[in-house]
Amino acid sequence: MFSSRLWRNRDYRLLTSGQAVSALGTNISQLAFPLFMLLFTGSAAQAGFAGALRALPYFLFGLPAGALIDRWDRKRVMIACDIGRALSLASIPIAYMGGWLTIPQLYTTAFIEGTLYVFFDLAEAAALPRVVAREDLPQATAQSATVSSFAQLLGSPLGGLLFSIARTLPFVTDAISYGISALTLTLMRTRFQEKREAPGQTLWARIGEGLAWLRQHPNLRMLAFLTGGVNFIFPECSTLVLMVLAGSLNVPAADIGLLITTVGVGCLIGSLVSGWLGTRLSLALVIAGSCWLFALVWPLLALAQSLIEVGGVALTIGIIDPIYDVAQFSYRSARIPDNLQGRVNSAYRLVALGTPPIGLALCGVSLEILGPHWTVLLFTPALVAVALAATLNRRLFSDSDGSHNYATSLEEQAM
Repeated sequence: MFSSRLWRNRDYRLLTSGQAVSALGTNISQLAFPLFMLLFTGSAAQAGFAGALRALPYFLFGLPAGALIDRWDRKRVMIACDIGRALSLASIPIAYMGGWLTIPQLYTTAFIEGTLYVFFDLAEAAALPRVVAREDLPQATAQSATVSSFAQLLGSPLGGLLFSIARTLPFVTDAISYGISALTLTLMRTRFQEKREAPGQTLWARIGEGLAWLRQHPNLRMLAFLTGGVNFIFPECSTLVLMVLAGSLNVPAADIGLLITTVGVGCLIGSLVSGWLGTRLSLALVIAGSCWLFALVWPLLALAQSLIEVGGVALTIGIIDPIYDVAQFSYRSARIPDNLQGRVNSAYRLVALGTPPIGLALCGVSLEILGPHWTVLLFTPALVAVALAATLNRRLFSDSDGSHNYATSLEEQAM
């Protein structure tokens, strides 16, 4: 459900609307990029490597980026990143039309966009608790997930349609969306951080503070490792598997967009119910339950023999994903102090987002050698291991913050 109190918040409306447009553009280009790589190179491995390069910057730059986000003006960082990503994506259609486009440029663009995303994402995560009240964080996170799901719902078929019209049109669209996002951020009035004193520590000392804080909070540390296990496959690796699996069924590019749309439909359903679940279930039950559902549903792709069967699995995966994400994001956002948001989030995401580059690279190679069905089976034990780790984590189930519904615990902290 959408909270009327949140939507009376002008700056929240601006932030959410700008990110909705940006998310729409991102979903359009994210569908187009692996398709473009597959057609441009004829290699699933090349497409996997390009995706890995986009995810790699979190592992390389996450920690220093987090420390810098806590020192710099977060709004200016977000605007600069939007402009940089717009220019980077715009280089693809310019080079393609001029006949200069090369595989190294595509790799470079993926890496640049991924690097700028690291700074933008950390700044946005740190800014949200400044834009909305602490007790509104679960609803704000769920509503943002709903808006993002709508963007995915529209973006995937639009991406397939635009790609069928002109291969570079999705990249032009995404570049424009980044410009709109930069404009909405400029119009916001809220300060994205508390007043900062002049930094008296070295960059590495500030990074150490974030690592120490996370080390002292075992629930969040465990969540980081669980999220890293989930992100090893979802959503980047699973999207590539869906595309290759659809290709093996001779599905045209436009219909592949519709297939990815089913994931968006699932995400929309999951994001709509995630806030409701947060008022009724404990964090531990939501996290462990989601992990087991991932582990049980994913292997069904290996048995799928038709587009309808693939779409059914994709829909279910889409439902589970935002339920997990909303729970872990709202839980950690409310507990990290404002002056440590960037550093702790970067340490958390170093673990949580350090696995996609490995997963994508392995996935691309496996798809090329073994095909989609055996690749699904090869990755299944990793999800079972994550589900077991979540279930056997006694601290998560016995801790007072995790033993009742997590939305109520955030409201109690705000009182």
